[in-house]
Amino acid sequence: MTRVKTESEIANMRISGQMLAKVLAVLRAQVAAGMSTKEIADIAAKELKSLGGKPAFLGYQGFTDVICISVNDEVVHGIPNNHKVVLAGDIVGLDFGVDYNGMITDSAISLIIDRPLSARDAEMVQATEQAMLAGIGTLKDGVRTGDIGQAIEDVLKKHRLGIVRDLVGHGVGHELHEDPNIPNYGLKGTGQILRAGMTIAIEPMATLGKEDVYIDRDGWTVKTSDRSRSAHFEHTVLITQDGYEILTEV
Repeated sequence: MTRVKTESEIANMRISGQMLAKVLAVLRAQVAAGMSTKEIADIAAKELKSLGGKPAFLGYQGFTDVICISVNDEVVHGIPNNHKVVLAGDIVGLDFGVDYNGMITDSAISLIIDRPLSARDAEMVQATEQAMLAGIGTLKDGVRTGDIGQAIEDVLKKHRLGIVRDLVGHGVGHELHEDPNIPNYGLKGTGQILRAGMTIAIEPMATLGKEDVYIDRDGWTVKTSDRSRSAHFEHTVLITQDGYEILTEV
């Protein structure tokens, strides 16, 4: 179980989260058709260095870059590549982690380059973000993981989206991934009880098709089995006595 964080640990996570939010804001403004995913990663690395943080993903279990960049049917964990260029209409997931004074935050956004290829693409991206916010909205001292999961699931089901079940939210702070797992589906009133002072990452992943995924030959990139497009959003959040504080937004 993720530990209740001390005031000094939370203070460092606030700084970490602000750095992360600023980097993602820069990427949101600068990512454009014709850029390689490696170019995008290099922008993230440069921005974070200027802010004084360390990349939490670089070297994590052998990962080779500072950010995961996943395009279209890639759900998560895409490795930046000089030869992979994003195009108009692509759905690009940017998943980033920051370490500041040993405290880690984790956040992700999905962007549609230029304009959506279909109304369903736009609906999926918007609904996945809404699902994340619905999950966050359940948080307070004593919330159960099933409360979070059901809130997320209700939104994604309403929009007829596939819910990736093999990947989940998680505790975060001292480590990038801490217990407990927080599935993006569930039943209210079930699951582990979470307490004020805990920090968790809530991260729904949705598809336009089925929920099944597989790991590509590179050993990292998770793709949809039916090649349907996907979206991913994530925030690191502090649970408070009566609610929550999102640490990874400006």
